Amino acid sequence: MATWAEFAAEQPDLAAFVQARFAADRHALIATLRKDGAPRISGVEPDFTRGELWVGMMLDSLKSRDLRRDPRFALHCQTTTASMTEAGDAKISGTAEFWTDKTDYLKDLYERTGWMPDGGELDLFRLDVTEVVSITVEGDEMVVLSWHEGRGIRRVAKK
Repeated sequence: MATWAEFAAEQPDLAAFVQARFAADRHALIATLRKDGAPRISGVEPDFTRGELWVGMMLDSLKSRDLRRDPRFALHCQTTTASMTEAGDAKISGTAEFWTDKTDYLKDLYERTGWMPDGGELDLFRLDVTEVVSITVEGDEMVVLSWHEGRGIRRVAKK
């Protein structure tokens, strides 16, 4: 697994693109695995800060239980037909680490946003990445850039 900072050091252009797509609409979708192995799609607000990728969620929510049981995830930015054509698409996959010491993160979050969850209560996960993908439209081609840990980046263009 690579931290977001490790990935960004290796692929700064792709990392900047992906962060910008997630920043364009704070709300994103995360896929987790239920106890029976079925997928679950839930809303989250990813946070790229201090070289890491974080997601916070309600205490003991179903998606939090999913990630604590099986840390694999897929994260997808909000995409519409217009945003896909004009700005592109971004996806991240990897594993989530449940973070119990939230003090520094919450202090940083409040300093950056002025917002704090009620009583500082949330389940916090740091996301490590194994795959990062961008999809853009260039002329009459769809261009897919995909990075996989240990394999580097691959570019595929399709008409």
